[in-house]
Amino acid sequence: MAGSGIWEALMPSPALLSGGLSAAATSVELLVVVGYLLVALLVGLVAYRLTGTDAEDYYLAGRSLGTLVLLFTTFATLLSAFTFFAGPNLAYAQGPEWILVMGTMDGILFAMLWYLIGYKQWLIGQQHGYVTLPEMLGDRFGSTRLRGLVAGVSLFWLFPYVMLQQMGAGEALVGLTDGAVPYWGGAALITVFMILYVGLAGMRGVAWTDTIQGLFMLSVIWIAVAWVLSAVGGPTAVAAGLDANAPTFLALGSSFYTPAYIISTAVVIAFGVTMFPQINQRFFVAESATVLKRSFTLWPVLVLLLFVPAFLLGTWAAGLGISVPEGANVLPVLLGEYTPAWFAALVIAGAMAAMMSSSDSMLLSGSSYFTRDLYRPFVEPAVTADREAWLARGGVVAFATMTFLASLTRPGTLIQVGSTAFGGFAQLALPVMVALYWPKTTRRGMLAGIGASQLLYLSHVFVPAIPVDVGGTTVALFARTYGGWDVALAGMALGAVLTIGVSWATTAGSDEAAERFAVGAD
Repeated sequence: MAGSGIWEALMPSPALLSGGLSAAATSVELLVVVGYLLVALLVGLVAYRLTGTDAEDYYLAGRSLGTLVLLFTTFATLLSAFTFFAGPNLAYAQGPEWILVMGTMDGILFAMLWYLIGYKQWLIGQQHGYVTLPEMLGDRFGSTRLRGLVAGVSLFWLFPYVMLQQMGAGEALVGLTDGAVPYWGGAALITVFMILYVGLAGMRGVAWTDTIQGLFMLSVIWIAVAWVLSAVGGPTAVAAGLDANAPTFLALGSSFYTPAYIISTAVVIAFGVTMFPQINQRFFVAESATVLKRSFTLWPVLVLLLFVPAFLLGTWAAGLGISVPEGANVLPVLLGEYTPAWFAALVIAGAMAAMMSSSDSMLLSGSSYFTRDLYRPFVEPAVTADREAWLARGGVVAFATMTFLASLTRPGTLIQVGSTAFGGFAQLALPVMVALYWPKTTRRGMLAGIGASQLLYLSHVFVPAIPVDVGGTTVALFARTYGGWDVALAGMALGAVLTIGVSWATTAGSDEAAERFAVGAD
């Protein structure tokens, strides 16, 4: 049976168990992880009983989320394998400045964009009942083509980010169980759970579980910091270890963390995050303007509370001389060295929570983009709300299955896969901002800005770099960076210039409705 294969993969291999990992320890670790996922599924089942059959309730929880739930569902949705594994891995390899990129700069930048983009979207959504960003833009500009373009681009870049979570889960259980659970088994486990969960729960269940997961993640990561510090002899011992094994980590600045890299990465991630379907859709769900404003005000504090300890653990591992096998993640290895097996499993369960809280939201928002912005306008305009909700659930299964199969190829590191997705989403941000605040924006301007920026970025992602001699200097065309600056920034600039320039040179059609974005402050 196909289903039994997954569970067989999650059982420890006798050969590996005989090599030093006890059956009892492995069983405890797996019970902790699977037990947590079952609790999350139970919450989803409860939410299912409270979720209406209409699409708006399924996607937006009836636009009824309060401050705590909105803040933590956004928080937990953003905390993914990129945070729990890629971030500590980078801090382990290159130093703690990653805290500056993610914890400080993106904590503040995203909060500002939440206000500039999110608050305006909320006002518009309240007035017109929009569920998705493509729907809002398509209506404003009277363009099914624009609606489909934004939805298609978003789903394209969502694919690798869902895949990233499955890759992270696979690597997490390999590291936790010392290989007793194979990579594909961990990826399959989280895939099964997120399909079951999202298919049943909808936004209400996702939001409830995200709140629990956010609080859980904050708790276990700070306990992990305290446990490791206690085990190694306190901050003085950590500092001495860094001085001996990684002295460059004690000072800011390195050949890796250049100003160009830090600024590029922070800007691209912050702008990319605002266009993530799972984040952007949360701009519509607050029950009031007060809830929304409180949430983005508290955001930087919440981000620092999680990012700082996670990335510090990665940094400390370098100073403590932790050896990380190729393809593995530093966090499970570090915790396996200095904490009991059950606690290491608990932290990995927190990481799995991060991946699941990202994946469930991605799949939910992705299904809404597919059904409302591609299927409905292009295939079945008269689709009923109930049929749309069931199509969304079917879309979740199909999308998750495809990303799982792709994750088995392991096309790059977690950092590489995540950074590529951020850059793709970032290309949408500036044209959207122009549309929100400049009434003279036209349909042709939006199509030109979004289309050209995506083509520029896609060419640098998929076309191999070509060395070219320019005046005796070799320049790599189609490289991901130029002079240390991410090419995604050039794409963003091109998108903004073309959106404004083409809009200035063209006349809005009679079906374009600038007044739809003319909303007053609440």
